[in-house]
Amino acid sequence: MIKANNIHKNYGDLHVLKGVNLHIKKGEIVSIVGASGAGKTTLLQILGTLDKPDIQEGSSLIINETDIFELQTEENENQKSKTNSNLLYFSLLVYVIFLPISWFISPDIIDDYVKTVVRILLLIPVLFFGIRKFLRKNKRDKGLSIFRNEQLGFIFQFHQLLPEFTAVENVCIPALIKKTSKAKAEKRAKELLDFLGLSHRYDHKPSELSGGEQQRVAVARALINDPKIIFADEPSGNLDSEAAENLHKLFFKLRDEFGQTFVIVTHNKELADMADRKLVMVDGNIINQEKDT
Repeated sequence: MIKANNIHKNYGDLHVLKGVNLHIKKGEIVSIVGASGAGKTTLLQILGTLDKPDIQEGSSLIINETDIFELQTEENENQKSKTNSNLLYFSLLVYVIFLPISWFISPDIIDDYVKTVVRILLLIPVLFFGIRKFLRKNKRDKGLSIFRNEQLGFIFQFHQLLPEFTAVENVCIPALIKKTSKAKAEKRAKELLDFLGLSHRYDHKPSELSGGEQQRVAVARALINDPKIIFADEPSGNLDSEAAENLHKLFFKLRDEFGQTFVIVTHNKELADMADRKLVMVDGNIINQEKDT
C-alpha cells in the first residue's frame, strides 16, 4: 500500500528526515511515535503528499501503486502551465488591443507592410502559448490534488471544521470538490454520520458539538470519498480520556468495516500500542518497527 525508500527532508541547515524507509501493507493500522522533533509529522505530511521530500539517489514513494514523485513532477509542470496561461492572456490582450487600432493608423505613420508584420509578430505568442495550454490540458486532469482527494483522507488534532457549516455540510466538502452531486454527497455524509453515532447532529454547527463529536465529524469527512489510506496527526490529542478511547476504538472498527489503512502519528501510548505495528522515530529515522509480521 505504501512503499517509501530513502526519504530525506531538509529545512535550511536542519536535516529533519535522514533516509527513512518503510513499507505499510493494505489494511494495517500503523502508529508512528517518538520525541518532539524526531520528524514524525514531517514524515506523515510527505507520505500524505502534503509536503515534498528532498529527492536523492534511491528515493521513491509509491502509494497504492502510484508513483508520487511523478505526480509531484507533473504538479510542478502545472505551476509552469499557470504561468504560460497568464502569458497567453497577456499576449491575447495586446493583440486584441493593437488589431483594431492598427486599422486607423495612417499609412503615412506606419505603412501597411509594417502593420502586417507587427500583427503576425503579436499573433505568434498567442498561438504558441495557446497550443501549449491545449496540450497540457489532459495532463492537468491527472494531478496530485485529484489523487489526494480521491485516495487519501486526513484527520488532525484540531479538526479544522468550517464553523459556518453544519456537520453534514462539513462532511460533504471533499465529495463536492470531487464533483460528486450534492444529493449523493449528502446521502453518503448522513450514512457516515449515522455509522458514527451522530444522526441527531446533522444540522448542528461545530460550536454546538462536543470535542469528541467534532472529531467524529472530521472522521466522517475523511471517509466521504472512500479513501484507501487515512493519515491521522495526533487525532486524540485535543480530547478527554473517554473521547480519546472511543476514537481509538473507532479506528479499528472503521478498518474492519471499510478496509482502510491507517497511519497515525501519536503521543498517546495506549493508541500506539493498540496498532498492528508501532514505528519508533529517533532523530529523523525509524529505529524500530514493533509487532512487524
